[in-house]
Amino acid sequence: MELIAFESRRESGLLFTAGSLNSSLESDVISFFIIEGLAGLKEKKMILFVILLLAYVTILGGNSMIIFVTRSDPKLTSPMYFFLRNLSFVDMAYTTTTIPNMLSGLLTDKLTISVPGCFLQMQFFIQLSVTGRGILTVMAFDRYLAICNPLRYAAIMTRPIRTLLVAGAWAFGALCSLPATAMALRQTYCGPNLVRHGWCDPSSVRRLACSDVSVDNAVSLSFALVALLTTGVLILTSYVLIGVSVSQMSVPQRLRAFGTCAAHLTVVSISYSAASFVYISYRVGNFSPQVRIIVSVLYSALTPFLNPMIYSLRNKELQEAIRRTVSRFRAAAVSAVKPVNTMT
Repeated sequence: MELIAFESRRESGLLFTAGSLNSSLESDVISFFIIEGLAGLKEKKMILFVILLLAYVTILGGNSMIIFVTRSDPKLTSPMYFFLRNLSFVDMAYTTTTIPNMLSGLLTDKLTISVPGCFLQMQFFIQLSVTGRGILTVMAFDRYLAICNPLRYAAIMTRPIRTLLVAGAWAFGALCSLPATAMALRQTYCGPNLVRHGWCDPSSVRRLACSDVSVDNAVSLSFALVALLTTGVLILTSYVLIGVSVSQMSVPQRLRAFGTCAAHLTVVSISYSAASFVYISYRVGNFSPQVRIIVSVLYSALTPFLNPMIYSLRNKELQEAIRRTVSRFRAAAVSAVKPVNTMT
């Protein structure tokens, strides 16, 4: 029976970790996975490599700038910038779990990852994704308090409460990601080890398990729906209440309220629209595996890439803080150069 199973897998074109039939029969458990990535692009891989590298550098640079400016500028002390700083950190960590591996895979013919490394990547990818949505939800609640309860805002949104809300977003991310990862880790992977994705995507890895994974699929889908629906409903509720409150304001107050929400609302709209498109592309239409991987990569990089730009363009306080920071660096550079000129 083992020989028949081996032959059927070999004929289907799937890869094995063992190099021969004897070694496959001796050890059923694989020790590493091969990430297929975008190997089929051939000469076009370098084009995608350059695009992805520039996007990753922009993500790191833009979000690092927001973290530095919101921490160093004394005028950016409101809770909104505290949450924005945490969102920028999550975006940087989120993209770092996948994009460096993707870049490495585009430069090499075969990208391998150990089994523990694969599940560690899977856990961080899911958790950081959910945590980012949790922080967007907290930011929506912050905007609701600022607009609908301005007199009580400072009393409610204290530093301990801000820290507790961010910690809650991280705990929510862990709660929604750990069950699926733990169940996938308990599975036995004794057959093919080729992950048909750009990273250790949960659904792609589950296809390689030797036993039935119907329960795993149900658990994973359930927690994914909990994560998306919970954050989505809370954000929508916050903005419905904001809309009701804004409708009773004067025109100048409405414009001011819209200005405080514009950047966050833009980010939320892009994030959930992109997530919906990825979901549809995986379940509707005849998309090739390569196209699905590209769509997933673009989705994972889109929001972290756009966040710094959107907040920089939509937020005048942040724009002014960036200008002040650049001016301080210029002044420091000039003062450092002047002694050198006088000596010469």
